[in-house]
Formats: sequence, C-alpha cells, structure tokens
Amino acid sequence: MNELLSAFATVLSFNTLIIIFLGTLAGIVIGIIPGLTVNMGIALLLPLTYSFQGVNGILLLLGVYCGAVYGGSITAILISTPGTPASAATVLDGYPMARRGEAGRALGLSTMGSLFGGVFSTIALILIAPMLATVATGFSAPEYFALSVFGISIITSVSSQSIVKGLMGGGLGLAIATIGLDPMTSGMRFTFDSVYLMGGISFIPVLVGLFAFSQGLLGFEEELRSRHANNAQKAVAKITRILPSWVDFKRCLPTWIRSSIIGTGIGTIPGVGGDIASWISYNEAKRWSKTPEEFGHGSPEGVSAPEAGANSVAGGSMVPLMTLGIPGDGATAIIMGAFLVQGLALGPQLFTDHPIVVDTIFIGLMVANLCMGLLGFLGMRLFVKVMDIPRTCMVPSILLLCTVGAYTVNHSMVDVFLMMGAGLVAYVLIKLNFSMSPIVIGMILGPLAETNLRRSLMMSQGNPMVFLTRPVCAVFIIIALLTLLLPIISPMIKRYRSKKKLGCENAG
Repeated sequence: MNELLSAFATVLSFNTLIIIFLGTLAGIVIGIIPGLTVNMGIALLLPLTYSFQGVNGILLLLGVYCGAVYGGSITAILISTPGTPASAATVLDGYPMARRGEAGRALGLSTMGSLFGGVFSTIALILIAPMLATVATGFSAPEYFALSVFGISIITSVSSQSIVKGLMGGGLGLAIATIGLDPMTSGMRFTFDSVYLMGGISFIPVLVGLFAFSQGLLGFEEELRSRHANNAQKAVAKITRILPSWVDFKRCLPTWIRSSIIGTGIGTIPGVGGDIASWISYNEAKRWSKTPEEFGHGSPEGVSAPEAGANSVAGGSMVPLMTLGIPGDGATAIIMGAFLVQGLALGPQLFTDHPIVVDTIFIGLMVANLCMGLLGFLGMRLFVKVMDIPRTCMVPSILLLCTVGAYTVNHSMVDVFLMMGAGLVAYVLIKLNFSMSPIVIGMILGPLAETNLRRSLMMSQGNPMVFLTRPVCAVFIIIALLTLLLPIISPMIKRYRSKKKLGCENAG
C-alpha cells in the first residue's frame, strides 16, 4: 500500500502532471500533421529523457504515444488524410460524416473511442502484467536467451512487405550491437582502435537518426517535389458539437468494448501494431452491426471501432515490454530505450526490484489517456489549426530538433554526426522499402541474447541441449522458429490450396 501511495504521489505531483500533459499535447500535434509518425515523435523527444529525474521521461514518451495515435484521426476525419497509419480505417466513415456536416460528431466519437480504448487497455495492463511477471520470475539464463530469440523473431512481423529485408535489417541491428567491449571478457570488438567505439554505438543518436532525421529528409524531398503544386486540402466542414449524444453513446458502447478487447489482445502480441488492430476492429464492427450497409457512408460505429482498437494497443503492447523485455511494436521499442537510459532492466525483475516504478508507470499511463481525452474535447478547434503549418517551416524544425537532441545526450558532436549518418542510411533503406523497427529490435535484444547464450553454455558446460531440455526454453524457441518460418510457409500453403481447388474444379 505504501508503494502504491508513493506512486500516486509521484504521478499527481505538479511537475509530473505537467510533463504528462505536455507529452500528450505534443503527441496529438505530431499525430495531426500528416507525415509525422508515432515512432518519429517518440524518437524525437527521447533525448529529453536524459534531463528528467526518475521515470518522468518515460511518462513523457507514454503521453506522446497515446496522443499521437489519437491525433491522426483528426486529419483522417477532416481532410481524408490519416495522420498515422493506425487512422487509415477512420477515413472510411469519418470523412463522409464530415462532408455531410457532422465533423464535430465524428471527432467526438473518435475522441470518446480513443479514450475508452486507452483506459480499457491500461486496466488490462494493470491486471495482466503482474501475473505474467510472477510466472517469469523463475527464468534463468537459458529462458532469457530463448526469450531474446523470440523477441528477435518478431522482426518478420514489424518488417516491410519483404521478409528478407526485415531479416537483413535485424541482422544489421545485431551487428551494430556487437561493437564495443565484449560483455564477458571485456575485449575490444570492431572498435577500429577508436576510443569512442569502445563503449559501443550510442543508442539514442541512432534512434533519432533512424526515425526522425530520415523522416525530415523525406519531408524535404516531398517539399521539393510539390513546390510548384498546390495540393493543400482544408477542412471541409465547420466543427460544431463535439461531445457525443446519449443516443450515439449507447449505440457505440458495444463497439468500443469489442474493439478495446481486440486492440488490447493484438497489442500483447509482439510486432503486430495499431494499424492492424484498427482494421480488424473495423471489420468486426461491420460484421456485428445491425446496419452494415451504412459502413463506408458515415457510420458512427465505423468511426468508433478503429479508434478504440488502435488506442487500446498502447496498454497491450506494454505487457510484453514490462514483463518479458520484448517490445510490442516500434513505439515500445523506442520507449525501451528510455528505460535503459534510466538504468531500469525490463522483465520480471522490474516488478520485484522497482515496484514503485511499475505502479508509477501504470498510473501515469492512465493519466496520459485521461489527458488525451480532455485535450481532445477541449482543444479540438485549436488542433485543426496545426494543419496550416507550412512544410517549409516544419521540416527545418525537425532537422534542427534532431541535431540538438543528439548533441544533448553526451554533449558530443560525434553523436550528431552519428545521428546524421544513421539518418542518411535510414533514408536510403526506406527508399528501398526497408523497415527501421527490425534494426532497433536487433540493437536492443542482441546484447541480451549474446550474454545469456554464453552464460547458458557455461552452465551446461558447452552442451547446447540445455535449450531443448528445459520446457519453457524449448517452447520459446519453437515459437520463434514458427514465427520466422510462417511468413515463408503461408504463401506456399495458399498456392497449394489454390492449385488443389483449381484441380477439383477442372475434374468436376
């Protein structure tokens, strides 16, 4: 009880509340601006976590996470341009509602759905995470290695359309993780006699470069292409009433509950993400609707379902992150860096060694979702003005913030050059349809996998069968192999079934 009271006192202090509030506000603004992603926003503000004491930096990023996922729905409804990929499904019914003069109603439903989904998933996190952490307290080096392998295997889910490119990106991340001192012998590896590289590649500048600086370069390129074309879209309807009516509330409540369950469940599966949750939630809302013919033409459930589903992913994705140390998606992979900055080891030890930190994050995530709802309802008319910011001002600001953020980590220009180099590499890789998330996952989980592999082999005196004779360890390795092979096997099975079906039809 004392730990819970301490966590409440920390979160409800004036400074922490302001940090969560500003983080959520920044997230909403990032979500509104098309082209700025959730991952980019979190990476951009990650260097700020160095200047905060305790877990305030983590709470700031959680506020950005919640706000950015919601913010994308505003442009999706008003100008048919989803601010984030998770808001793409919202366009289908949100924009038709705005065109017929119901923009305020659509925005109100999306805000309420986002709030409901976020609060629901946070409650699920509070209930599920401690139980899962209790089970994981019996893990030793072999189990942690198998868990790391499973975490690395999710790169097939977070990668781009090409699984091969995802594996290549994960391999690049693992290679970067080997630079520096050997964790067991302290010998130098791949340092090229550089003192800077003895400590390994600095994590924060690389993250900023991969997710933020590269997007700034892409925005600069897009600005050059559209300099002579005026394709700007404006809001199509005047915003009137925003709060949902009682009739809309009763109509959409079952959809919110169903979509929140779907989103939370999907969030707990590493590597899936909010965009998939929003589409599945939309599809199930249409399936269960009494008026499915309204979908695509301005259905209230069509606006409510994807927003509740997408925003409930945040709490769900924190479950594997906090209990097992596996990031649920790209955003939590970056947030994982904030935990590392504070010296907090993710996994079951977090719950036993730092219970106040765990309770603080639980309460802080709930407050962030409440701030998101409050800001959504009170600041809607102000947020739509953000769309008027010209790209000529936005892109240079992003590049400047990236430079300042990378420098403030260690007050070193080497970090700035590293950030720019990572951004340039990421720019080229994005052009080649690579995803950045596998690189980050490889960088984060690579050292954990290497250290526990070597410890496990020392425990077993070099016998690799230790990974198969321990039940939990074997299960994780089998799941990892299935995760890696499933994207390859599935198309083969589909082709076999298609040929078999075609053969049956020809025979008939």
